[in-house]
Amino acid sequence: MGLTGLSLVSFLIVHCGINAMIFFNDGGDTFNHWAHFMGTNLIIRTLEIGLFAGFLIHIVQGLVLWAQNKSARPVKYAQSAANTNSKWYSRSMGLLGTLILLFLILHIYHFWTPSRLGGIAGIHSLEETTLASYNNQSAHNLYREMQVVFEDNLVVVLIYIAGVISLGWHLVHGFQSAFQTFGLNHKRYTPLINTVGIAFSVIVSILFALMPLAFYFKWIA
Repeated sequence: MGLTGLSLVSFLIVHCGINAMIFFNDGGDTFNHWAHFMGTNLIIRTLEIGLFAGFLIHIVQGLVLWAQNKSARPVKYAQSAANTNSKWYSRSMGLLGTLILLFLILHIYHFWTPSRLGGIAGIHSLEETTLASYNNQSAHNLYREMQVVFEDNLVVVLIYIAGVISLGWHLVHGFQSAFQTFGLNHKRYTPLINTVGIAFSVIVSILFALMPLAFYFKWIA
C-alpha cells in the first residue's frame, strides 16, 4: 500500500501540474501541447500501463486490508473512544477510497477514454475534437473537452469537487502512513512529514477543485 500510494502521489504531482496550465488562459495552447506530449510519448505511454497496474493493486490491497480489519474484530467494542486514538479520515479510508474510485471512473470516461480511444464526451463536431497539429499529427483538444464537460454542468462540477475533497482527506492520512510503512516514524521527522503531507493534500485538492469551477464560472476562456 505504501509503495503504490507513493507512486500515485508522484502521478498526482505531474497530473496536477499539467492540468494547472489551463490557468495560462491562452485558449488551451500550452495545456494541449503538453497533454499531447504526454499522450504520444512512448516512454510515458509505457509508464501509463504501470500507473493503471498501481491503481488496481492499491484498490485491491485496500479492500483486502479493510476485510482483514473487519474480520479481526467481528464484534464491536462495548465502548468506543475512537476519536481519542485516531482521526475520522484514517478510520474511513475504505469509504474515501470507494468515493475516489467512482470519481476516477467518471474522470476516465470524460477524458482518458476519448483522448486515447477516440471520440469525445459531449462533442459531436469533428472540428471541435482536433486542434493545430503537433509534429504533423492531429491532436485531441482536451482543453475543449474540459469546457464541454464543466460548462453549464453544475451536477458534474459538484461531483468532481466531492471527489477531490475525498481525495484530499485520503491523502492527508495516506501520505504520512506511506512513509510510516517504510519505517520513517521518528519524533524528529514525523511532524515534518505530516506537515508536508497536509500541505500537499490541500494544494492538490484546491488546484483540482479550481479547474471545473474555472470553466463553470468562465474565469478562463
